[in-house]
Amino acid sequence: MGKVLVLALAGILAALFGERLMEFRRKLNSSRELEPVELPNCHLIKGIERGAEDIDILPDGLAFISSGLKYPGLKSFAPDKPGEIFLMDLNDENPRAVELRISRGFDLASFNPHGISTYIDKDDSVYLFVANHPELKSTVEVFKFVEDENSLVHLKTIRHELLPSVNDIVALGPDHFYATNDHYFFDSILMYLELFLGLTWSNVVYYSPTEVKEVASGFYSVNGINISPDKKYVYIADLMAHRIHVMEKHANWSLTQSKVLELDTLVDNLSVDPYTGDIWGGCHPNGMKLLFYDPENPPGSEVIRIQNILSAKPTVTQVYAENGSVLQGSSVAVVYSGKLLIGTVFHRALYCEL
Repeated sequence: MGKVLVLALAGILAALFGERLMEFRRKLNSSRELEPVELPNCHLIKGIERGAEDIDILPDGLAFISSGLKYPGLKSFAPDKPGEIFLMDLNDENPRAVELRISRGFDLASFNPHGISTYIDKDDSVYLFVANHPELKSTVEVFKFVEDENSLVHLKTIRHELLPSVNDIVALGPDHFYATNDHYFFDSILMYLELFLGLTWSNVVYYSPTEVKEVASGFYSVNGINISPDKKYVYIADLMAHRIHVMEKHANWSLTQSKVLELDTLVDNLSVDPYTGDIWGGCHPNGMKLLFYDPENPPGSEVIRIQNILSAKPTVTQVYAENGSVLQGSSVAVVYSGKLLIGTVFHRALYCEL
């Protein structure tokens, strides 16, 4: 009888493992292949060789670029080199990426930047918020941008138990923001186990100096976050669930879900056109190729544009699609005055004229 019970349990575990494996592969879009969608006026940005995981553009056309992310389980082309923040002036005829100097006293050696967000104060001061993973921990760094010196002055480091695995940020003021925790765990093994088991433990947190609280939860792998031009709605990308959640923002900073947009790709970071309200997403068409990197079969890149997301039938357009021969692992797409920047987790960045 004991042997029969052991066999039965083994069979049940094998069946559960097989079911989870199939579901995991489905979530990663492991069988998807891309049909190319080309843009005619594009070139790789010189000087960016180790990723441009997130990009944020000021209203005057200055683009901040987060580069050099080292993340558990993902490829890095320079694992021993600190991360950097680049600046591009998209008003220039031939814009180039310039590394910003960071003030003394900040630990540059362990700088590992992830998602970023800018905020312009009433006195026109520009603050840059950076999700950072020094020594594979999670912090939010707040900088002040000094344009005349092409530099960032480090103001503070924020750590909190409710910010264990910060992926992206949307700044709401000089000292408060929403942040996404893409996993409950930050250890690479536990992180993969969390994804494999399909645990919906990732969340969104509101932070201010006087209050820190969870404002949305139950996500599979929450990633990019941004806010509508009128500040009434917050957009949240659930990467592995292939969804964008539209959340209504309330006076006490809490969020309630308004709608969900289902997609057929793994959408990473979100940017919002301040003039049209259109949402642009850098996407991973096949997540399996991203997680299990093979230089002979690299991850592709995809950019989508979402118009009228609050309507009954939003329009989703595939703007760019490429199999990895040019751009590997796109994570963000931002537009400014007819120009498009596409960044990646660990590869290059692309500049296009639309």
